Amino acid sequence: MKIKNIIITFISAIALVLSSASISLAKVVGDKIILGAAVSLTGKYSTNGEHTKNGYNFAVERINSMGGVKVGGKTYKFDIIYYDDESNSGRAAQLAERLIKQDGVQYMLGPYSSGLTKAIAPVTEENKIPMVEANGASRSLFTKGYKYLFAVLSAANQYLEVAIDLAVEKNGGNPVKIAMAFEQDAFSQDVRIGVVEAAKRTGSKIIIDDKLPKELNDMAATLAKVKATKPDVLVVSGHSKGALTAIRQIAEMKVDVKMLAMTHCDASKLAKQHGKNSEYALCAAQWHKSLSYKDEFFGDGMQYDKEFKAQFGYAPPYQAAESSAALLVWKDAFERANSLDKDKVRDALSKTEMQTFYGNIKFSPAGQNIAKPMVLFQVRCEGDKCENKVVAPTKWAAAKLVHPIPKWSER
Repeated sequence: MKIKNIIITFISAIALVLSSASISLAKVVGDKIILGAAVSLTGKYSTNGEHTKNGYNFAVERINSMGGVKVGGKTYKFDIIYYDDESNSGRAAQLAERLIKQDGVQYMLGPYSSGLTKAIAPVTEENKIPMVEANGASRSLFTKGYKYLFAVLSAANQYLEVAIDLAVEKNGGNPVKIAMAFEQDAFSQDVRIGVVEAAKRTGSKIIIDDKLPKELNDMAATLAKVKATKPDVLVVSGHSKGALTAIRQIAEMKVDVKMLAMTHCDASKLAKQHGKNSEYALCAAQWHKSLSYKDEFFGDGMQYDKEFKAQFGYAPPYQAAESSAALLVWKDAFERANSLDKDKVRDALSKTEMQTFYGNIKFSPAGQNIAKPMVLFQVRCEGDKCENKVVAPTKWAAAKLVHPIPKWSER
């Protein structure tokens, strides 16, 4: 019996050593720096999850082909372990645990959406694993005191507040009437907070404040109210599916509104999916290809757009662009830290100050990017060809805002 116990103990000890060795090596395997990512490849966020993954992979291939990552006199290449979080926050948290505890990942990339990022952040923080995330914009992510979370994108409350300012400006500086329809997820609710704050700041009145249905498949009831009350601006935030539903039903019901401001127009390929029915929609974006930012890996936004399109067969929405930028941040941090130690890399991340094709990146103590503004573009059509034109901020505007939106009877 004693011999059996000794053998079991010995085998257990060997297993523990092998397990520990596996975990310590998993962060760097040979010449590869392994990053982990739980991304929505199925479920309601699958469209944007695919954009996220494509953005990550595009940057990994580019960085690896241009000399990789140089640390301690050695050259490494990036590699990513992916799992499908199924657009489910509970699943996302489980997968973060798996990546860290079983796969031994020491460096994380974020998922798609604020809700899933909020599910993963406590896990990475508890395990002191630095995460550079590109698609979680909820401002509540930056009020928890996290030290290992770094976001390359602007916070969600900034998305549509500029649209309210524009509506007031176009109304001669006078307050406007606002209709709102929002999904009940963390991101959309933060966008709503920004609109509410903009309304208070400008003295404007919110006359419709509706919730989008969970499946984001019908907003006819809200649109009926819009037809009856005639607000000056309608704001909608429901990720890609919500944007597509809004345009489809606005066209079907022939809803006239002076200004329509939305999120996720480019991620949903709104102009391509709905063509002229989407014309004049005003869309919040983290990035647009016409902006003048540059870096050595992708050149400017136009070059990134061209090369991404050639590889993936579609124009990159900002979700792909910001995901690519996250890898540029990782490379920069590893090389400035000149170390693979996760805590030294975390400290280097906190001191990031750089320009990428996507925009300027500098993190506040809370991990929020404080160096990049949002942009607004408007869908504009010539014949059957529709494309997005930046109309704000004025510094980067490529076209003049069309306001008010022509009535359906005049189109």
